[in-house]
Amino acid sequence: MSGGAQLMWDEAVTGYDFGSGHPMDPVRLALTMRLVEALGLEREAGLKVVSARAAGDSTLRLVHRQDYIDAVRRVSADPGSADGSYGLGTTDDPAFAGMHEASALIVGQSVGGAEAVWRGDVAHAVNFTGGLHHAMPGAASGFCVYNDASLAIARLLELGVERVAYVDVDVHHGDGVQAAFWDDPRVLTISLHEHPRVLFPGTGWSEETGGDGAEGSAVNVALPPGTGDGGWLRALHAVVPELLDAFAPQVLVTQHGADTHFEDPLAHLAVSVDAQRVAAAACHDWAHRYAAGRWVALG
Repeated sequence: MSGGAQLMWDEAVTGYDFGSGHPMDPVRLALTMRLVEALGLEREAGLKVVSARAAGDSTLRLVHRQDYIDAVRRVSADPGSADGSYGLGTTDDPAFAGMHEASALIVGQSVGGAEAVWRGDVAHAVNFTGGLHHAMPGAASGFCVYNDASLAIARLLELGVERVAYVDVDVHHGDGVQAAFWDDPRVLTISLHEHPRVLFPGTGWSEETGGDGAEGSAVNVALPPGTGDGGWLRALHAVVPELLDAFAPQVLVTQHGADTHFEDPLAHLAVSVDAQRVAAAACHDWAHRYAAGRWVALG
C-alpha cells in the first residue's frame, strides 16, 4: 500500500445548493478548500488533490432505488415539479436545478476515494463535501439526496472487502447508513449522536443493534443535550476501540459532521473544535491500529 492521503475535490460540488437561507450553504465547502490552499497543505503535507467522476446509475443503484434516482433526475431538470414525494421539494430538501448532477458528483468523490484506498494507491482519502448520511434508498432526508457514505461502503463490498467499519460522530444519528446495512454483518455501524428523543431523525436508540443475521452490527451511543468535550470524548473512546478490535475491519469509513460544535444552531451538544480534532486524530490512529491504515474520512 502506498502511504499519504488523497483529498477529493471538484469545484462543481458547490452546486449542491438548496437556496438562500438554507443551513446547508455550499459556501462552507468553498471556504474549506480555500483554507486548505491558504495553508499549503497540498504542498507541505504531500496531499494529493484529486477529482473523481460523478457516480452513474449503476453505482447509485448499489444503495438507491432506480425510481428514486429517476425522480431526482426529473426534479433536477424541473425543480418546480417537485411536490414532496420521495422527500424532494420539502423544507429540508428543496429541489434545485442540477440537483442530480451535484449530488452524484459528491458521491463520485466518496466512491473514488474509497476505491483508491482499497487499491492501495493511498492510505487515506478525504471527502469533506460528503457524509450525507440521512438519504434513504428511496427518499431524500435531512439535507441529503444521495447517501455517499453508504455508497462508498457498498462499492467497497462490491470490490471484495469483507468487513467495513463505519464510525459516525455527527450530532445526528447516521440513520441512512445504518438502514442500508441493517441486515449485513459485513458492515459495523457505530454512531455517536445527540439523543433521538430531542433531535432529528429520532432514531439511534441503544436497542437498535442490527437485523436478522446481523445482530450486534449496529451500535448507537445517544448522548444528552449539553454534553461537552469530556463526556463526548469519553463516550467515543469507551466504545469504539474495543468494537473495532473485535470486528477487525479491512477499511475504516468515518463521518465527521461538525454540528456537534457548541455554536451549531440546530443541535444542542457543546463540543469544541479542539475535541473534534482529537476525535479525528483518534480515527486516524484507529485506522492504522485496526484497519491496516485504510481510512476514508467524510464530512
